[in-house]
Amino acid sequence: MRIVTGSATLIVPPRMDPVLEEDSGEDGGSPRPPPSPRRLFNANNSNNNEEPKEMFVINPDSNLYYQWLLLITLPVMYNWTMIIARACFEELQHNYLITWFILDYLCDLLYVADMVFRTRTGYLEQGLLVKDKKLLLKHYTDSFQFRIDVISMIPTDVLYFALGLDYPEIRVNKLLRLNRMFEFFDCSQTRTNYPNIFRICTLVMYIIIIIHWNACIYYSFSKSIGFGSDPWVYPSLDEPEFGDLSRKYSFSLYWSTLTLTTIGETPSPELDSEFFFHVFDFLVGVLIFATIVGNIATMISNMNAAQAQFQARIDNIKQYMHVRHVSKDLEKRVIKWFDYLWTNKKAQDEREVLRYLPDKLRAEIGMNVHLDTLKKVRIFADCEAGLLIQLVLFLRPQVFSPGDYICRKGDIGREMYIIKEGKLAVVADDGVTQFCVLGDGSYFGEISILNIKGSKAGNRRTANIRSIGYSDLFCLTKDDLMEALTEYPEAKTMLEDKGRQILMKDGLIDLDPANLKPDQKDLEDRVNRIYSTMMLMQTKLKKLLESYDKTEKDLKQRIAQIERYAGEEVEEDEEEEQEGQKEEEAAPEQEKEEETKDEQKDGEEKPEEEEKPEEEKKPGEEEKPEGEEKPEE
Repeated sequence: MRIVTGSATLIVPPRMDPVLEEDSGEDGGSPRPPPSPRRLFNANNSNNNEEPKEMFVINPDSNLYYQWLLLITLPVMYNWTMIIARACFEELQHNYLITWFILDYLCDLLYVADMVFRTRTGYLEQGLLVKDKKLLLKHYTDSFQFRIDVISMIPTDVLYFALGLDYPEIRVNKLLRLNRMFEFFDCSQTRTNYPNIFRICTLVMYIIIIIHWNACIYYSFSKSIGFGSDPWVYPSLDEPEFGDLSRKYSFSLYWSTLTLTTIGETPSPELDSEFFFHVFDFLVGVLIFATIVGNIATMISNMNAAQAQFQARIDNIKQYMHVRHVSKDLEKRVIKWFDYLWTNKKAQDEREVLRYLPDKLRAEIGMNVHLDTLKKVRIFADCEAGLLIQLVLFLRPQVFSPGDYICRKGDIGREMYIIKEGKLAVVADDGVTQFCVLGDGSYFGEISILNIKGSKAGNRRTANIRSIGYSDLFCLTKDDLMEALTEYPEAKTMLEDKGRQILMKDGLIDLDPANLKPDQKDLEDRVNRIYSTMMLMQTKLKKLLESYDKTEKDLKQRIAQIERYAGEEVEEDEEEEQEGQKEEEAAPEQEKEEETKDEQKDGEEKPEEEEKPEEEKKPGEEEKPEGEEKPEE
């Protein structure tokens, strides 16, 4: 069957369904995923190469999702506070009826929009965000939250036509969206920099809502009994001061607060229902009071956990200095150093704080904080990124007090320093004369940790460096640098060349080959490595020999067992072979013994061997002297 169109001619086999579109890739590789069943092959080829549009999906970790949670929390808070108040205080419902209707239906529109929002909210599956429209819709409709949302959107307002406008409690199903408010609080607690303060504010809000509900229920309970019927209920409305709406709510709120906080300065109940209501309120109040005390105590302890730990550290050092009779000046310096750390928020150990993060995240944080500082060092300026990342993780912050010596002339250099903040002075041996002042971004000691051969200073410090005020420095030890350079041998060679150029420029390197002696420590390290390698090889060789002997023995036993089943003559041949092998192994030893022994001793040993009975000779022992026949079994 031939179909002719304006721009193309198609040949369709008879009795076949419409052909679906299947476009191949541009490079002829793997075909594209098949289109939806509703999309038929286009004869004009106008839409064959169109890419499917990606649907807009909200990421639960995005700011848009968080802002929507804030927006949807407002109607939830409105319903939880105003529905109960309007149901118990009739004047509040009648005086602002139009306002309540507008707010109610505006909240309903936000609830409907929230359901649509949930159908476009992605979720993670196997670590990837699902963006398929059908899967997102199925995921939401199959969840328990969908049923709750549907129940909360049941149009119960139609009951206004049957019951009248004085019953706003028919909208009680709108309270089921409470989990949205909890989700917003959880996200806020994660995002805020002051989680403990946020928890306290959230707890206070919960307490106020409970007191508000209890106040409304107390007023409604007093109304059912009769206002002013006894001192316990709300006073009579005939009294002018108690007829105002604001006074009704404030009096009920005051009574509810006194009861739930277990203060108890309220009139005693007189009716049985009043007693039960009061007892229930007291029990709720006890639970609330215990919750308040427990949570606030925990939050305050968490807020002061770092300070308490730091103070305990100071107390231990104070006690140690007092026991060891440290001088008062030194004790004051130590205490001032601790005060400086706490005041400037430098008491935290970076490694302790970041040790719970994976290596990649820890490296990214280190690069964000310390990479610019490390690049200021000349010898590290052109190093590859991998080495810089490892060096960033090895940087350790150190704080020095005024007058502290960072290094002295002649000391062995085991670390280099980079000045982050503060001033350091290069001073003479008297500690007073200043040659120069080092500021932020300066560094020193980089040559000593490279241990360059031919350096006239060796790995010794060539100057006295003293802190003028409080100074924040980054320290990189020689061991950490060498550990990082083990995986980057090219970078190590480059660093040594750069260091050698710096020494040549300053005239601190000796290029005479006669004076270039190998470093004793390097020689010791090499010898130790060679020795450890030899010991390791000996251990492996010993294990291989033991394994070989064991395998050989097992094979011989299996062969002997097989030959034993084959016949008795084969066993004799096997025994003769074993005796021959042992005789060959023992021959060299016997020759050595015969050469060393005297002729007389040889003459004494031969008769003794001939006197031994032939019956004692067993297979596996040495053969008898030549000329003697082997006894048959």
